[in-house]
Amino acid sequence: MIRMDGIQKTYRVGDVEVPAVRGISLHIQKGEFVAIMGPSGCGKSTLMNLMGCLDTPSAGSYLLDGQEVAGLDDDALSAIRNRKIGFVFQTFNLLPRATALENVELPLIYRDEGGIRAKANAALASVGLADRAHHKPTELSGGQQQRVAAARALVTDPAILMADEPTGNLDTKASEEIMALFGELHRQGRTIVLVTHEPDIARHAERTIHIKDGQVVWESRPDEAPATVGTGGRP
Repeated sequence: MIRMDGIQKTYRVGDVEVPAVRGISLHIQKGEFVAIMGPSGCGKSTLMNLMGCLDTPSAGSYLLDGQEVAGLDDDALSAIRNRKIGFVFQTFNLLPRATALENVELPLIYRDEGGIRAKANAALASVGLADRAHHKPTELSGGQQQRVAAARALVTDPAILMADEPTGNLDTKASEEIMALFGELHRQGRTIVLVTHEPDIARHAERTIHIKDGQVVWESRPDEAPATVGTGGRP
């Protein structure tokens, strides 16, 4: 599903080049639940932006579901995101004046498809919020808002669900509920890539890729000792 080889991302700040991702190579299979973990500033969110076609690499190859996407322009990347990827972010990113149902409908509006209302209702039902469809974000708890965000990500039936610190603004109970939801989605066959800095959250994944200073330093599984990999090695 995801194959990155020698991916680099360097930002220019004035006359200074700042490397954020330094030659990462990794593979994620269809149906895997993978966590990307590391301290703040290690490059994990940059890596997810590259995986999610929100940004383009400075060098390297990226095959997404068999298609080379590293050199595509913004319009082509936008089309891929809309077809293949669903996003869940730490801050929910819900429209405050829109209902839960209207927020979930948004990705379908951009697709110009029929049956929008029925699909959005089904997505809300799939995350346990059928009875909150007409509530606005201010009328929902943090955990419920994140469930709306998950429904919005799922309504297009994406091949991959990407979540960037999805429990970062939630209390322990709400975090457990969201991770239980991700676990159920994984059991249904979804490919999930989760960015987190919390070990307890990463343990929900099948495999954790540890990032430091823009490089993969090791990978681990919940019940195994970490296995060191080289900078350009394949997990």
